[in-house]
Amino acid sequence: MDKINYADLTWVMISTALVMIMTPMLAFFYGGLVRKKNILSVLMQCMVILCVISLQWILFGYSLAFGPDKGGIIGGLEWIALNGVGLEPHGTYMSTIPHQLFMAFQMMFAVITPALIIGAFAERIKFSGFLLFTILWATLVYDPLAHWVWAKDGWLMALGALDFAGGTVIHINAGISALVFILLLGKRVGHEHRLPHNLPFAVLGAGFLWFGWFGFNAGSAGAASTVAVIAFINTNTAAAAAGLTWLVLDWIFNKVPTMLGVATGLVAGLVAVTPAAGYVTPLSAIVIGAIATLFCFLFVTKIKEKFGYDDALDVFGVHGVGGIIGALATGLFATKTVNAAGNNGLFYGNPELLLVQLLTTVVSIVFSAVMTFVLFRIVDALIGMRVDAKDENIGLDLTQHHETGYTLHE
Repeated sequence: MDKINYADLTWVMISTALVMIMTPMLAFFYGGLVRKKNILSVLMQCMVILCVISLQWILFGYSLAFGPDKGGIIGGLEWIALNGVGLEPHGTYMSTIPHQLFMAFQMMFAVITPALIIGAFAERIKFSGFLLFTILWATLVYDPLAHWVWAKDGWLMALGALDFAGGTVIHINAGISALVFILLLGKRVGHEHRLPHNLPFAVLGAGFLWFGWFGFNAGSAGAASTVAVIAFINTNTAAAAAGLTWLVLDWIFNKVPTMLGVATGLVAGLVAVTPAAGYVTPLSAIVIGAIATLFCFLFVTKIKEKFGYDDALDVFGVHGVGGIIGALATGLFATKTVNAAGNNGLFYGNPELLLVQLLTTVVSIVFSAVMTFVLFRIVDALIGMRVDAKDENIGLDLTQHHETGYTLHE
C-alpha cells in the first residue's frame, strides 16, 4: 500500500486553497469589468458556483469524473457521496496523499470551470436559468470530459493526451461553451459602448488569479517535487511573457499601453501554459505565452468586432483561444527531459503527440459546443435564460437579487 508523504500532503493542501481563492478573485476580475449596476450579480454567480459545485462534486460529480471506469467514457457511481474515497492514498491519483485530498484538489477545478463562463453572459442572464444550466453543465459536460482526459482509463488518456492542469478540460471546455452560449443568448443592449466600471477591482482579481495559478499548475504535480518546481516557474514565465506581449501589441496597434491589456494578456499566458506547465522548459513557456497572446489579441480586438458577437468579458477570446494554443503547443514543446512521465513533442522527435493533442482539442471543442447548445435549449425552454429588456436596463443587482453594490446616488 502507498504511504502518505506529508510534504506532498502539505503542498497539495496549500494548492487546493490557492485554487479555491481563484473563484472569488475571478469574481473581482469579472466584476470590475462590468457596469456597477451588475457587479453583485457577477459576485453572486461566482460564490454560488463555489457552493453548488462543491456539493455536486462530493455527492456524485467526483464519482462521475474519476470513479471506476465505464468503457472509457464515464466513471461509475461506486464513489457516490465519497463512498470508498478515504484518507488512504489511491494507487493512481496522487499516490502519496490521501484520496480525499486529491478529490478536494480536483473539486476546485470543477468549481472554477463553469465560473469562467460567467464572463460571456454577464449583465443579461436570469439567475434561475444560470443556476440550472450550471448544475447540468458541470454534470454532463465537465465531468465526462474530465474522465476522458484525466481518469485512469479515460479514452483520451489512453491515447496519450497530455493536459497537465486543464488546458482542454477547463479552458477549451469553458471557452467554447461560452461562445455557443453568447451566440444563443444574444448581445447586450448597447454593448459596444460599455467600459469597465472599476478597473482596479479587475487588476486585483487578475493579480490574485496569477497568485492562485501557482496552486493550479504546480499543485497538479501532486507532490512537492521537481515537476512542481518547473510548473511553478513556467506559470510565472508564461504570464510575464504574455503580459508584456499584449502591452507591445497595444502600443503598436492602439497607440497606447493599457492596464486592461496587460491584465488580459497575463491571463491569456496563464491559460496557454496550463496544459504544458509540467512538460516544457521555461524558454518554451516564454514562446507559448507570447504566441498565445498574439492569437488572443487578434480575437479580442479584431475578430470579435468583425463578427459582432458579444463575448462580454472575452471568455472565448482568452480562455477558448488560449486553451487551444496551449494544448497544441504541448504537442510541440513537451519533453521527457522535464518530465519523464510525460512525452516528447514534435520538436523533440515525436510528431505523434501533436496529432493526439489535435484530436483531443477537436473532441473537446465539438463535445462542449454540442452539449452546451442542447443544455441551453433545454433550460431556456423550461425557465428561460435571458432577463427582459427592462430588467437588463435596470441592472441585475436590483432585478435579480434586490441588492446594490454601491449607494444609489453614486
